[in-house]
Amino acid sequence: MLAVTSTSVWYTMRATGVVALVLLTATMVLGILTAGRTASASWPAFARADLHKRVSLLAMVFLALHVLTAVLDTYVNVGWLAAIVPFASPYRPLWVGLGTVGVDLMVAVAISSALRQRINPRTWRGIHWLAYGSWPVAMAHTFGMGTDAATLWLDAVGVLCTLALAWALAWRINDHRRNRRQAELAGATTRAVPHPSAPAPAGRVPTAARVRVGTSTTADAAAATTTVRLLEKDRP
Repeated sequence: MLAVTSTSVWYTMRATGVVALVLLTATMVLGILTAGRTASASWPAFARADLHKRVSLLAMVFLALHVLTAVLDTYVNVGWLAAIVPFASPYRPLWVGLGTVGVDLMVAVAISSALRQRINPRTWRGIHWLAYGSWPVAMAHTFGMGTDAATLWLDAVGVLCTLALAWALAWRINDHRRNRRQAELAGATTRAVPHPSAPAPAGRVPTAARVRVGTSTTADAAAATTTVRLLEKDRP
């Protein structure tokens, strides 16, 4: 019974670790897409933010299950201390320690997100940047520590996760450049249009004034011509 239980825990630990890596990748991709300013009628910003939050919570659930099963597994002795303190495990300290670093970073990001309304926005943003560091150490932990590291299916999962994150980063960089270019064009257009209250340059008459002067002169000439004709008509 103990062997069956230990085997079940071992398989659960492997499965939850891979699912946590996939969900972490999805969280990173959604976070990058949410940070962009591109609007979409089919996928508005609030929908991206809500999906990002839900996937993040799901990733934390599977991460907690992975850590729990790793500690409870009787095949190796990891211990609760190694689940919190990096490189404290007597078993494969480097790879287990990298996994612990990833866990600590994700927990810090999760706590800061829960307390977002109570902390400084700049502090929250700085802590949130730690999420970008959790992904590479989680990937290194998966392929350095995982039993399935040499299998083709796990290699395919790692390649797909890497390609998804690379695509999101490339999209974000391109979106940032496009928004900056649009802002520069808008600024140039604003500088090119003079303000209505701006004084006209010396020696030049504003266009509106020239129109008014020209209209007034034409009207006066027409009135004078009409008056002369009336006088000539009344002359004996």
